[in-house]
Amino acid sequence: MKVLIIGSGGREHAIATCVAKSKRVSKIYAAPGNAGIAELAECVDISVMDFDKLVAFAKEKTIDFVIVGPDDPLVAGCVDAFEKEGIKVFGPRKNAAIIEGSKAFSKDLMKKYDIPTAAYETFDNADAALAYLEKADFPIVLKADGLALGKGVLICDNLEEAKAGVKEIMLDKHFGNAGNKMVIEEFMTGREVSVLAFCDGTTIKTMTSAQDHKRAKDGDQGLNTGGMGTFSPSPFYTEEIDAFCQKEIYQKTMAAMKAEGRDFVGVLFTGLMITPKGTKVLEFNARFGDPEAQVVLPRMKNDIIDVMEACIDGTLDQVELEFEDNAAVCVVLASDGYPVSYEKGFPIHGLEKFKGQDDYYVFHAGTKLADGEVVTNGGRVLGVTAKGKDLVTARANAYKATEWIDFENKYMRHDIGKAIDEQ
Repeated sequence: MKVLIIGSGGREHAIATCVAKSKRVSKIYAAPGNAGIAELAECVDISVMDFDKLVAFAKEKTIDFVIVGPDDPLVAGCVDAFEKEGIKVFGPRKNAAIIEGSKAFSKDLMKKYDIPTAAYETFDNADAALAYLEKADFPIVLKADGLALGKGVLICDNLEEAKAGVKEIMLDKHFGNAGNKMVIEEFMTGREVSVLAFCDGTTIKTMTSAQDHKRAKDGDQGLNTGGMGTFSPSPFYTEEIDAFCQKEIYQKTMAAMKAEGRDFVGVLFTGLMITPKGTKVLEFNARFGDPEAQVVLPRMKNDIIDVMEACIDGTLDQVELEFEDNAAVCVVLASDGYPVSYEKGFPIHGLEKFKGQDDYYVFHAGTKLADGEVVTNGGRVLGVTAKGKDLVTARANAYKATEWIDFENKYMRHDIGKAIDEQ
């Protein structure tokens, strides 16, 4: 089987690592890929948003199976483009990917079908939003409606910050057209947990839980990023909470999307907040989380191609997902200055130390090959993942492995998973 993976980040490297283990796969292509993915796949320089070229390439190479990684092409209809040509493709269609593409859509869906989430209001007019904030309780959360690389969420402690946030999102268009509409949401407190699930439109099967760290600096300080590290499983996601979520969130969401004529086939990411008043949905994504995929997929025992095909064929109910009885921690090595401004093009040293290691991974997020060497090419550069018998061991292993890597401007948080040490 020949597989094409669309994307260029740490998530796609984690997917490629999983795909490469499948005995059914003979050849992997990646568009556009990165320096790490290039060790497993033949990378082709086609943009994730150039659907015509991607489809033409798949036809030329007689690709058997396509996996779409990032949110932008999913929301824009990449899956539909391949399906139209009769090419087997994994991911939600455009009309289902809207669950991530529009925060207003997902919030309205949850309200309509009684899926627990934070109270909210939606605005497409800045003056109306500002008037609403005059009477609001603080802290409060402002969310750009559309896709914003995981950064379109502002937590505002007072009216002054909220007014500045409205200006940033709706007037200055800091997140582009994503800010044409905005959701204002009550601020929830508690433990955040991410749960990824395979879906075939009817059946939903959850993977092991994870927890992301979004803020740029230690102690959850600094700006929101695409994710600075993660761990799996979450000790806070108990069997009792899982039972509640299966019934009141996951199954309800599948049924809601079907009822709306938007059958969801692919990976549904549910961001949860375990609050004192119960577990509620923070957000939905229409694909593997990044960096969550980098701790969840290394622990999966199943052949990923078998599971993805079952999703497409509508036979997911016949699959039993299996995960190793251990833990994994991922620490993101970023370029200092991320997520605002940072330099690129620095050589990366030490990658060879991960070769032949069973429980250590280095997933490339922002890298490229330049004159035969791997250099930095983004804000989040690498995801260093390690497994261990438990979370404390995995965390110690991950931080040990971060010392194997060196590049100029290397930056990381030092408290990824710190809460688990206190359990």
